[in-house]
Amino acid sequence: MIKRFAHYYKPHKKIFIMDMTASFLVAVIGMVYPIVTRYMLNDWIPEQKINLIITGGSLLLIAYLMRLGLRYFIQYYGHLMGVRMQADMRSDMFNKLQKLPYSYFDKEETGSIMSKITNDLFDISELAHHGPENIFIAGFTLICSFIYLLTINWILALILFVSVPLCFLVSVRFRLKMKEGSKKSKVAMAKINANTESSITGIRVTKAFNNSKKEKEKFEESNLEFIEARKVFFKSMGAFFSMSQFITDLFNVLILITGGIFLYKGYISISDYTTFVVSVGMFISPINQLIQFTEQYQSGAAGFKRFIEVMDEKEERDEEDAISCTGLQGEIEFKDVSFGYNTTQDVLNDVSFKIKKGETIALVGPSGGGKTTICHLIPRFYEYEKGEILIDGIPITRFTRESLRANIGIVQQDVFLFGGSIKENIRYGKLDATEEEIEMAARRANIMEFINSLPDGWDTEIGERGVRLSGGQKQRLSIARVFLKNPPILILDEATSALDNTTEMLIQESLNELSKGRTTIVVAHRLSTVKNADEIIVISKGKIDEQGTHEELVKNTDSIYRKLYDLQFRDLDDNHINIKI
Repeated sequence: MIKRFAHYYKPHKKIFIMDMTASFLVAVIGMVYPIVTRYMLNDWIPEQKINLIITGGSLLLIAYLMRLGLRYFIQYYGHLMGVRMQADMRSDMFNKLQKLPYSYFDKEETGSIMSKITNDLFDISELAHHGPENIFIAGFTLICSFIYLLTINWILALILFVSVPLCFLVSVRFRLKMKEGSKKSKVAMAKINANTESSITGIRVTKAFNNSKKEKEKFEESNLEFIEARKVFFKSMGAFFSMSQFITDLFNVLILITGGIFLYKGYISISDYTTFVVSVGMFISPINQLIQFTEQYQSGAAGFKRFIEVMDEKEERDEEDAISCTGLQGEIEFKDVSFGYNTTQDVLNDVSFKIKKGETIALVGPSGGGKTTICHLIPRFYEYEKGEILIDGIPITRFTRESLRANIGIVQQDVFLFGGSIKENIRYGKLDATEEEIEMAARRANIMEFINSLPDGWDTEIGERGVRLSGGQKQRLSIARVFLKNPPILILDEATSALDNTTEMLIQESLNELSKGRTTIVVAHRLSTVKNADEIIVISKGKIDEQGTHEELVKNTDSIYRKLYDLQFRDLDDNHINIKI
């Protein structure tokens, strides 16, 4: 872990070296005061060397002015280095997240991910800045001050040095508890972030059901968990710091008593004893500094461990000999495909079917039967466990994911729009699209009239997730994106199920236009939208139970499709329902 942490110093090596040099000079200057003090007490004052006293004081003042500038440099550039390292780690984590499979986001809450990319990385950046300089300054000062104390009186110095292993033992005793407490605190904070993100995103649902009290209870529950986690951490930290401070206080008393006896016996002069007492603070101060640094280390180390957990997640990888698929015709074939979402029970069991180029097939059946799973497997959002999926006779595992997904357009029931303008959201289908292409896509999606009616037109801000648009307007924007992408394969996953009947019929016209000339897979519960599909596949419990045209399936009075059809249309006149795909 240390090696991986050190890797992030490399791009900032110059600042790091300068920071460490400044830290070294600060530590050296810290040694000037006790040295000047000893000369004054032993020589300059007794011998009344007023010029040397003034010169020594002046040199000390100059040294302190230099230390002022050096400390400013350390604070500014040290923190700047830490922030840049934080930015590097954040970029690496964000890039990593882009490469992770759907399965990772199935198990990780958004708030938890946000906590890792913000709070944890802040703790890491603080450790990156303060860690090396604290260890360097404190370590150097500790060693130099001990050597200097040995030159004054080696017996008193050795007595003082006993505090170091005792402090170390105390550190080991409580460090593990602090580490565990720090880890629990970060987990609790991630839960708070997750609950907050969920509550804010669903605020309209909360208000609609008048459940603000329930959301507050959930938030307070995670808030209390955080308090309890911090309580454990602060308890161990309090014991650690108080015991460490007591040891240093104890040895101050021992030095005072032992030094007094030595002075009484004549083993040490009054000037050396005074210098020794003054210099004791120089020896103990870095010990306290290292002790206080332990808390920061625990937080930073826990944050970096969570960072590594993300970076070590298995990402989507193409096969070494994967090819880029261009000019796909769109023929799709499933051969005995089985798949499960990391459970003991498969969602799909030996599913086989074939779609010819330009055909439209519909997947219908009870919820949870595996229809959406089929749609997820084609662009390789998940990897099937058994069997084979081919496009134009080539296994999809032979294609790079990027090129495969570039040839597939998806319109889902739950439309996701990004914060920004209407134009930016349509352009998401093809980032290098021209103004003319974007306008053409909007016209084909039948949304131009709506755009022209807006005061800001194309530049209208739609709000987070398109909150300022209706369901139909959002769906048309998503259709315009796919028009702009212009893929040979189209997947419509419950694209109109959340809309009212009137809006559904209008959107269906856009979908009919979108489907022309493309291999299309339609997932639908409303059978009115799939009656004219080239083939209808009925899926139940992960298996294909029936397949054929609407006319073929509806003739069988015992078929699942016929029962679904009768249930939906028993009160409707079939002559009034003839919506083409």
